[in-house]
Amino acid sequence: MQKRKLGRTGLEVSVLGYGAGAVGGLFTKGTAAEQERAAARAIEAGINYFDTASTYGNGESERNLGRALNSLKANVVVGTKFRLAAPHRANVAAFVAQSLEESLKRMGRDHVDLLQLHNPLVATDAGDRLAIEIALNEVVPALEKLRKAGKTRFIGFSGVGEPPALHQAVESKLFDTVQVVYNALNPSAGGPPPKGMPGLDYGRLLDKAKAADMGTIIIRALAGGALSGTTDRHPLAMQDVPPIGSALDFATDVARARLLEPLVREGAAASLTELGERFVISHPAVSTMLIGYSTLGHLDEAIAAVNKGPLPEAVLKRIA
Repeated sequence: MQKRKLGRTGLEVSVLGYGAGAVGGLFTKGTAAEQERAAARAIEAGINYFDTASTYGNGESERNLGRALNSLKANVVVGTKFRLAAPHRANVAAFVAQSLEESLKRMGRDHVDLLQLHNPLVATDAGDRLAIEIALNEVVPALEKLRKAGKTRFIGFSGVGEPPALHQAVESKLFDTVQVVYNALNPSAGGPPPKGMPGLDYGRLLDKAKAADMGTIIIRALAGGALSGTTDRHPLAMQDVPPIGSALDFATDVARARLLEPLVREGAAASLTELGERFVISHPAVSTMLIGYSTLGHLDEAIAAVNKGPLPEAVLKRIA
């Protein structure tokens, strides 16, 4: 599988990553045997970036991923995340340190490769939505302290929230990586938004990250599953998936995804999901793309899709 540079970290990561979150659900609700088989299959195929978070399944994702990777004695890149609630603002540094220690204990590790801020970033602080000034002035120093202590090698943030705040975080050059919302339904992080596109305009955030020499980790590559073209959900998957940066509801995203079906019928890709995955990896500023899996079949399909490579330029123009 193709490897790409993760910005200035010096790491080379597989263009397809393993998202161990609740949207796919295998690492929050699956059996231990299924989880280990999936991790083994991913590593065999060349996937070397695994992404989790303390909030996924109330820590179950970290616990299960750590057990599977330790059982396989896997030499892979692991990233996790923490999320500050309102009470944590009183002592940000203490909470970040405590959260990481709890994550490491669940995963059975003494450090992670990448520790990421998980809150949406905004101008005005409110509950789960974290003010950009707090992120830059309080969270970053706390992360740097953990980096110096050897608890994490690199630091990053989730690129959700208000686009101006996200651009400010990227332009600060204080983070090594950014998770970017980018898919065929909302491609604005990588180019001009299509006319009439609902949702947020991320203002070519991928190009901004590349200019800052940051690694980019694509999230919502399939718009939470909408780019499967169906509202049906696997029993392990998150049953209600609020859109991020796209339409106001999942059903609308599914309807918009179906507008791409003629490209599949014409042979541009074998399925809508393949079309969506190959669309994402076609952007040169993408380091890795996270897909959430419910089954080994989902994983095998994603591996096969990315191994076909980027979409032809003519197909990309039609999607745009």
